[in-house]
Amino acid sequence: MYNVLLITADQWRAECLSALGHPTVKTPNLDALARDGVTFKQHFTQCVPCGPSRTSLLTGMYMMNHRSVRNGTPLDARFTSLALEMRKLGYDPALIGYTDTSLDPRGRPPSDPLLHTYAGTMPGFTQLVPGSEGDRAWVAHLRDKGYVIPGDVYDPPEGRSKEGWGPTFAPARYKAADSDTAFTVEQAMRYVSHTEKPWFLHLSLLRPHPPFIAPEPYNSMYDPATVPDFRGRASRAEEASLHPYINYMLTDLRDQKSDGHPEGGHPMDERARRQLRATYYGLITEVDHHLGRLFDLLRQRGVYENTLIVFTTDHGEMLWDHWLLGKEYFFDQSFHIPMIVRAPDASASRGRMVDAFSESIDVMPTILEACGIRAPEAVDGIKQKPIEGTSFLYTFNNPKAPERHKT
Repeated sequence: MYNVLLITADQWRAECLSALGHPTVKTPNLDALARDGVTFKQHFTQCVPCGPSRTSLLTGMYMMNHRSVRNGTPLDARFTSLALEMRKLGYDPALIGYTDTSLDPRGRPPSDPLLHTYAGTMPGFTQLVPGSEGDRAWVAHLRDKGYVIPGDVYDPPEGRSKEGWGPTFAPARYKAADSDTAFTVEQAMRYVSHTEKPWFLHLSLLRPHPPFIAPEPYNSMYDPATVPDFRGRASRAEEASLHPYINYMLTDLRDQKSDGHPEGGHPMDERARRQLRATYYGLITEVDHHLGRLFDLLRQRGVYENTLIVFTTDHGEMLWDHWLLGKEYFFDQSFHIPMIVRAPDASASRGRMVDAFSESIDVMPTILEACGIRAPEAVDGIKQKPIEGTSFLYTFNNPKAPERHKT
């Protein structure tokens, strides 16, 4: 049996890997994973925002079928999930972080606190760090280390002035070693250090999701003057004139008013918008650094070669392309996402870049079939054919993937 490590890093744009030639952001550890695995260059999420997209990822179903269409829309208990299916193979699927699942209220008493949050854990997973569904576990960790709560976490950072740099430049009040990313990955490292039998771990990281505040040195790692230019029309007015719905997106949706900024709104000048991109890239490099620590630990423990690793995200981020911020839009920047898969016993596929279209609903059947079990009939993702002589999947050895139909 393989170990399985499914990593999601929230709100990560598809092109933000230096292995794909991004001109600014550096991701050396994920680049190394790409050289040792397969990178899917045309990989797309099914839906936004977080809850629906994670439901599609973990059930292998289109949103029109699982019907959990918004954060807080309950997921019908009759549907299976990746975790429930992995239990059939003898795994105890572990979770560190969140699945953003609102549970089926039927059969639960009205007083059940799980009916009042969409940050529940999808059935089938064992939550290893209670409170990591949000920031409660991390904040308790900071309090134990002597930080003042809420000030050292939630108050706006100090020292916002630096000539030519925007308002999200100021570093977080906590040290990089104490960040939410560091804390979450260290919980994963503790788990894999003390687990002997084959394991399945879903590591769900918040970053680079807002708030766009990075600890030193990541806050100043990228110069806003060097980030890629914005895509879209020359002005908001020109963009809004393209279609009434685009006008609505630019003027009425909440992400344009408050998302990600500790002071309740993003300045619209170009310096501030470029700085936000630079801060976002810093958060990405911070995630990459800590994932490198986890991968190194797997090697030190001699389990890396027998571990199936999948790196992806729930959805993308506009980053002010088309004058939009956030993810609840129909542009590629919201839906085009990264995926890297490193499979044991698939040496022929090392370093392959797949140009064929793939979807987040394919992740569930990919993992299940790599572990030797067919996906349930209800799954909409592709059930792919194994290749003779390898335990992995057809598209991993064929950059021209098969037609999208069940086999």
